[in-house]
Amino acid sequence: MTKRLIDYAEKHASICFENDAISPILYKEYGVNTGLRDEKGTGVLTGLTRVSDIVSSKIIDGRMVPCDGELWYRGYRIEELISSIGDDASGFDKIAYLLLMGELPTQQQILEFSDLISQCRTLPTNFTRDVIMKAPSEDIMNSMTRSILTLASYDEREKDTDIANVIRQSMQLISIFPLLAIYGYQAYVHYVKHGSMVLHHPDPSLSAAENILMLLRTDRQYTWTEAKVLDTALILHMEHGGGNNSTFTTRVVTSSGSDTYSTIAAAMSSLKGPKHGGANIKVMEMIEYLSRHVSDYSDKDEIAAYLGKILDKETFDRQGLIYGMGHAVYSLSDPRERILRKYVEELAKEKGIENELMLYRNIEEIAPQVIAAKRHIYKGVSPNVDFYSGFVYKMLGIPTELYTAIFAIARIVGWSAHRIEELVNMSKIIRPAYMSVMGRNTDVLS
Repeated sequence: MTKRLIDYAEKHASICFENDAISPILYKEYGVNTGLRDEKGTGVLTGLTRVSDIVSSKIIDGRMVPCDGELWYRGYRIEELISSIGDDASGFDKIAYLLLMGELPTQQQILEFSDLISQCRTLPTNFTRDVIMKAPSEDIMNSMTRSILTLASYDEREKDTDIANVIRQSMQLISIFPLLAIYGYQAYVHYVKHGSMVLHHPDPSLSAAENILMLLRTDRQYTWTEAKVLDTALILHMEHGGGNNSTFTTRVVTSSGSDTYSTIAAAMSSLKGPKHGGANIKVMEMIEYLSRHVSDYSDKDEIAAYLGKILDKETFDRQGLIYGMGHAVYSLSDPRERILRKYVEELAKEKGIENELMLYRNIEEIAPQVIAAKRHIYKGVSPNVDFYSGFVYKMLGIPTELYTAIFAIARIVGWSAHRIEELVNMSKIIRPAYMSVMGRNTDVLS
């Protein structure tokens, strides 16, 4: 990029700000729900779905009352689904089948589905060399998105939106997402960081979680606890309603008639945003900052004091946010966080880092109190799933560059389910309205 172009852009940035800025008063005057959310923060209804449901409040005596958060996949509470998997570390396939097909699989159905997923976990000949390694990047999400779009060139039925073909494409993408992520990371380590690159082939006999851990590690070794915790984390991140940014993006692009690869690439571009899929990285950065400045992890007063400074924008990133606390929908609790919390404790004991877990536990307890006092928020602020997910990935030895990619490896299932549902019911392209507040120039152009 030339210096002249950079200088030109910087000079004209102020012109864009001046000509594009719209007064917040106009949004209120015309009743525009910014972010597709009303004044209470509730999402504007834009569609119907049978894929999942999120519950954060219930009507009691005619009043809307906050309740412990609930997450439902295809009519089943997430707690029940996790419990039904038991000690198995391969629940990913079972829940993926449920979300895609709309019903729990029989024993024969899950055997066939899992076998197909395993057999599809391979990339076209020389794809790793010719595509993934050609332009390695620290941004693994960008690397994956480029690979997804390139995969379209290998599909003879790329543009066919017949449901059977989309199911086939979805299953293939679900299978190879771990390869796109981990091979992309290994290429980055080798070509950009000048480290060693070790590429393992996936093992068809292993589950999705086991393959991820095996592919990441030079010695291919992992424990059952590690595989079980990662499998659970993947299931919890698979789906979260049709209104989250990346899933809504999936719906919007699908409604235009676009192909599966372009649709999923668009969802990836949405997920990588720091306001969406990158939240757990901010939690990790905040916790690491606190760990350096808090001398005693058991001293709740010291922790509270530092959390207060963060809220007052006096320290850390000076944004005034305690990351991992609060959620756009949940108020009293996030069911995903509740489930992940108990697995975190088990993994922390295995890794011998209970002291670090104590810091997380105390922040979880103290932060809502500090937020309530500082922000005068009393409706309930609780930790969300991002509060512990980064800690889980850290304990599993997953590099920070892969955190959002791991999210994508799980969420590709939910995106695929919503794409299929949109195709089954699609009648119109999604096209919301924007009101023009542009001024009219009466001067005659010469």
